[in-house]
Amino acid sequence: MKTFLVIGLLMASLFQLALSAEEDGVLLDRIVAVVEDQAIMQSELSERVNVIKQQYAGREHQLPPPAQLERQVLERMVLESLQLQMAEDRGIRIDDLTLNETMRDLAARNNMSLPAFRDRLVAEGIDYVSFRGQVRDELVMTTLRNRVIGDQVQVSEQEIDEFLVNQASSTDSGMEYHLRHILIALPEGASAEEIEAASERAEEIRDRALSGENFAQLAASESDGQDSLEGGDLGWRTAAQLPTLFARNVVTMEAGDTSEIIRSPSGFHIIHLVARRGGSRAMVEQTRARHILIEPNALLSDEEARLQLQSLKSRIQGGEEFAVLAKANSDDKASAVEGGSLGWINPGQMVPEFERVMNSLEIGQMSEPFRTQFGWHIVQVMQRRQHDSTDEVRRDRAREAIYQRKAEEETELWLRRLRDESYVEYRLEPDRAAQAEAG
Repeated sequence: MKTFLVIGLLMASLFQLALSAEEDGVLLDRIVAVVEDQAIMQSELSERVNVIKQQYAGREHQLPPPAQLERQVLERMVLESLQLQMAEDRGIRIDDLTLNETMRDLAARNNMSLPAFRDRLVAEGIDYVSFRGQVRDELVMTTLRNRVIGDQVQVSEQEIDEFLVNQASSTDSGMEYHLRHILIALPEGASAEEIEAASERAEEIRDRALSGENFAQLAASESDGQDSLEGGDLGWRTAAQLPTLFARNVVTMEAGDTSEIIRSPSGFHIIHLVARRGGSRAMVEQTRARHILIEPNALLSDEEARLQLQSLKSRIQGGEEFAVLAKANSDDKASAVEGGSLGWINPGQMVPEFERVMNSLEIGQMSEPFRTQFGWHIVQVMQRRQHDSTDEVRRDRAREAIYQRKAEEETELWLRRLRDESYVEYRLEPDRAAQAEAG
């Protein structure tokens, strides 16, 4: 982090810059927060608030009062600024190609082309360039968190075994839960008075939920969680994807129930079960296939590799054994010793181009040479079958669920430490906030 001397000088220069924006006595823009050596301007804050208001069009009653909404959005922007500054120090960048692919994915999720998606955003009053910049920032922060948190989170085979044993004995095995969440946060090293005040606030909010107030609106207005402006929505999750303290409560709840207050190191939590749904067996079509790979290199051009494979295919069609030629020629040494056999392949196990070609073949048919990131291949399909992959899928899901749960808990603690250890000065005017509250 930067020294306080540098911060002080920068703050002074930024403040002078904001004052110089006055024209005919009207302040064109102003600093609302200083985060380490960067400033957050009122114009930036207003733009983010407007985006949220657009997202809640027709549901404005679910948003907190204007001044409270502004404070929540500003706190989120402070955390984002701290993460982006750390990412910049670590040299984390997102190139235009990655950003463009992400934008196309966002458009596809909304069943639109990218131009149609851009037009929709503009029609809703959202600046497309700013939106694109926010998506880039999200990718940068995700990359940073993966680097910081990823190495700290490990999932052992024993943890997976224990999870599967517990899940197998549970009457809720395969169930998914749609949850909303409210967090009343505690600072690190909170005093007894702070803990008591937070506990009383949590009790009061839970009583309001039990008396019939809309939980999503309560979360938007009262929660300190990162998901507060989404109404505390955690989406659909299995019990294993939830923090351990949540899971113990959720499995005994019915749709519409609100939990008791749950204490964790980060504060007091209240969860609301929106709905629950069951799972099903994971039946997949597996393909047994074999292949030969030729990798281009300094001595073998791309075209020469393709021609070499074409020659091998002709020899196989002429009566030579596929397995013999694979052992002698394939650059995939792991499969070459097995005569090119890849065993039984699950959907999604191979790279997309390989899977597309393989799935287009009939049993016994051999492909033309085709290119993937690994080189040139020919592939032959030997068999297909319907296979119950429930156990494998459950194990993979258990590993991912345990990792996600641990990563979320570590991320929450890391963000809190980052915020507590950083220099942040707020400059939201109390009188203006009060006016916004009244308006």
